[in-house]
Order: sequence, then C-alpha cells, then structure tokens
Amino acid sequence: MNEAKKISVPEIRKDFPMYDKHQGLFDGLPLHYLDNSATSFKPYSVLEAMRHYDEDITANAHRGDYPLAHAVDVAYEGARKRVGAFLNADPDEVLFTSGTTFGLNEVAYGLRKKIGPGDVIVLSYEEHASNVLPWFALAKEQGATIRYVPLTPEGRITPENLKSVLSDKVKIVSLATVSNVLGYRLPVKELAALAHSVGALYVEDGAQSVPHFATDVKDSDVDFLAFSGHKMLGPTGIGVLYGKRKLLAEMDPVFYGGEMNARFNSRQEVSLEEAPLKFEAGTQNLEGALGLAAACDYLTAVGFDAIEAHEKELKKAAVEGLRKNGNAVIYNPDSESGIVAFNVKGVFAQDAASYLASKGVYVRSGQHCAKILPEFLNTPATVRASFYLYNDLDDVRALVEASQHAEDFLDVFFH
Repeated sequence: MNEAKKISVPEIRKDFPMYDKHQGLFDGLPLHYLDNSATSFKPYSVLEAMRHYDEDITANAHRGDYPLAHAVDVAYEGARKRVGAFLNADPDEVLFTSGTTFGLNEVAYGLRKKIGPGDVIVLSYEEHASNVLPWFALAKEQGATIRYVPLTPEGRITPENLKSVLSDKVKIVSLATVSNVLGYRLPVKELAALAHSVGALYVEDGAQSVPHFATDVKDSDVDFLAFSGHKMLGPTGIGVLYGKRKLLAEMDPVFYGGEMNARFNSRQEVSLEEAPLKFEAGTQNLEGALGLAAACDYLTAVGFDAIEAHEKELKKAAVEGLRKNGNAVIYNPDSESGIVAFNVKGVFAQDAASYLASKGVYVRSGQHCAKILPEFLNTPATVRASFYLYNDLDDVRALVEASQHAEDFLDVFFH
C-alpha cells in the first residue's frame, strides 16, 4: 500500500479470523478490541505460515541430514533473513527469543562484565517492568546505580533531559521508544548518539514501536533492540533481539544446551557457536519464527505510513470524543501513538474497564506493568485503549459512548 492510500478496515478485517468467528460470541456483544498494546490479532497469512511448519515440514532445525530437516533449516533461516530485512539488519545480528522480556534480560545478563561499582544505568519513570527489573538486578549484582531521565510535565523524554543525566559513568541507556502507557515517541537516533557521546550503549525497547512504524537499526545506530511478535500480528512466544555483531560476540548467553555449542568434552572445554546460534540453545519456536516473518511481510505490504496515519486518526477521534463527554481525565492527548491513557472521573480504572467490557469494548486497566509511572502521573491506575490497523471509527464511538456512562458501573454492579 503506497503512501497516498488509506487503510480500508473492511478489507483489512477480511484477513483476520477473529472478526469472522467472534463477533457476538460473548453475550451477543459486538467486538471492539482495543487492547492491541497488550496483544494483537493474527491474520490468516501468519496462521498459514505456522500451519506450514506443523503440517508440511515438521522436523527440528539444524539437526538432521535428511530432506525434511533441510526444508526446516531453509524456512527458519529464511525467516531470520526476512526479519532482518524488516529491521534493515544483517541476519546474523537477529536472535530469535520468546519476546521482549527475554531479549532485554539477555542483554542485561550478557553485559554484566561491562558493569562495575559506581557505573550508572539510565532508565526512565515510564519503563515497562521488562525494561526495569533486569537492570535493577544487574545494578544490585554489580554495585551500579540506576538513574532516571527526567520527564517533561506532559511525560516526554527529550534529548535535553537525557543530557542532564549523562556522564562518563553512564554505561547503558535503556529506553522504550514508545511508552506502553503514555505513547510518546522518542527521537531514538538523537538519543542513541547522545549515549554514544559518553561511551554508553543504547538499548531500545521496541515492543510498542516496531509494530507501528518503520524501524531501521542501521540508521538509528542503536546497539540493541528487543521486540515481541504478539504485539505486531505475530504469534505469542516469539520475539527478536537485534544486537550489533561486535557486541554479540562479547556477550555470554543466558542459556546453554544443544545447538549453541560447536563442541565440548569431558575436560569441560566448551566452544560456542557464533551469533545468532550462540544465543539459541535448545529447540526454538520454529513455527513462531515463521509466523513472525509472515507478520513482518504483512505489515510491510500494508505500509507503515498508512498504519501511522490510520492510528493517529482514531486517536484524535477518541481524544475529542472523551473530551466532549466531559468526564474523562486524559493523560496523553498529544502523544504520537494510537494509545489513549485516561480515567473516568470518580471511577476506579478497573471498574471502568469492567463496565466497558460489559458493552463489548475491551481495554486494559491498571498500571500496565509500568509501576514507577504512577509516581509521576499521581494516579494509581489508568484505563488504556490502544488502536491498530483493523480498528475503525465504530470502535472509537463505542469507547466514547460507553465511557460517557461508565459511572453507571457503580449502580449496575454494586446496587
């Protein structure tokens, strides 16, 4: 789809079996799925790629010397090449993981030799637990310090604010390119350059960015990038860690086992494979890798310019509608993503989400695994609606109309 075209939601939805099979499934309610930042639906092409492995070429990868095993090798490494092209990365810099969480833990564990007492790891208040807890553990183990980038009053991370916490003690800067709550988009290339200017490595949490706009790791010059398949139309249990070749060569893997070693003997002499195989111990999620590659192909065919424009249109309509209701507190009205974080005045976030669900509007509520951010927002929890390419203005209208009456939850469920 070229830049001039707009997304046709009716045509897009034909590609997604969830819309064929689940309309009215729960109490006859329509399906207004607005929890895409947590998990996205899968198109037929992704399911077919996974079925291809299960039905046509089931065997292990890199293990057998027979034609069926060779077919799996070709498909699996072909998926790696397709994901690499999607990121503008070399295939040997693409590691298959179980998701963003595993990828970020792999980086933190693998970099532990580079971190010592007095060193600094820079995070922000809006990071997901997956981009906080591994660094907490590393800092505690190695005697390092955690420092946080100050946020602007609206919740943005700016180059100027990153500069304020940089010094020659900073060894790692690890930030989500799009916050899973506030949805502001970071100027990654500029931030990575600032980190490099003090000799620090830049780690990108791409869980909320890779699914929604084009990613070019060579242009941004990030040192690592982690993301998950299930947030970008792909399967659960599969993700990617991109790392620069030199850094991957210096890192130790988290797991040891079959395939990641070249040889070992009874004298405990072990020779590891080079990346990416060094980091892929044991049997991998082969069908997941094929499904993820198919998701990359699907998103590329639709076009990220069209996806971005579509999500921004829905976000704008949602913000305008919630404002018109007059009973919503919106925490990120101007963020560049399709995420809307809000609360209904006088209604606890989980209660509001439960009421919305009773109307067929599926959102998330709570702290969204970003458990430091409430200290900044001064609220214990929020409701999060997150849009994707298959959502439409009917979904927005359903959200706005149900939110207008969400205070009725207290009457409906407690009286």
